[in-house]
Amino acid sequence: MSRPPARAVVASAFSAGVVLTASACSVAGLGTVGPGPRTPASPASPGTASHAPVAAPTLTEAQVRAALITEDDLGEPWVPTEGFATWRETVLKASTESRACGRLLDALYAEELFGPDARTRASIGLDDAWGGAQMRYRIVAHRPEDVDRTLAWLGGLPDECGRFTATARGGQLAVEVTQADMPRVGDAGQALRIVLSGVSEYEDAPTLTLDVAAVRVGDDAITVTNGGLGEVSADATWTAVEVGAHRLAEAGKQSRRSI
Repeated sequence: MSRPPARAVVASAFSAGVVLTASACSVAGLGTVGPGPRTPASPASPGTASHAPVAAPTLTEAQVRAALITEDDLGEPWVPTEGFATWRETVLKASTESRACGRLLDALYAEELFGPDARTRASIGLDDAWGGAQMRYRIVAHRPEDVDRTLAWLGGLPDECGRFTATARGGQLAVEVTQADMPRVGDAGQALRIVLSGVSEYEDAPTLTLDVAAVRVGDDAITVTNGGLGEVSADATWTAVEVGAHRLAEAGKQSRRSI
């Protein structure tokens, strides 16, 4: 049997389908979160993060759910998600020799930018019905000092992991990590654009683009990932960050006024 060309190997890894509908219930529910694909060991907890219990939240679960963004905030063509995008398994489930860069890949795949100690309080998934991109938005509870430690780690990744190679199910990937501009919202934040390109002899090898943002807002934090195999709208990412951070901050103000 003849060996398939490099183009076919790489293209199959990036899968033509957009979502896995079997995961829809755990992704789209507001305030309820299903288990992630896996839980790597502390992927985004650089340094010596504390393992003390997270302080009691200042916002109720209802207030946190009300602070989530929705498809109405982004407008057309965004709709509630139909499930996890197939590129999560074919591209993000990857490994690399670099420990620091591997921690980034693990954190993206497990959707645990702040590490497994952070508790997701509410989440929503949205799909770009036209372009095929998928956005995942989470509100998490974590110690402010540990959030800031993770933000510092994210901020250093363009220097530490600006360019590296990784291995996914479909073969080799060339990964590029750059700093991304983001709205000045919340108490602290970082944003990255991550591009994972299939290594092939052909110039049109599939490419996954991810916008990733993390913001601390008071005693809570938000994470936003917006990715796809086609064009990824940075405007949609930053709208989600800006609207979500302001909404979460306003919920905190209302909570303090009610005390």
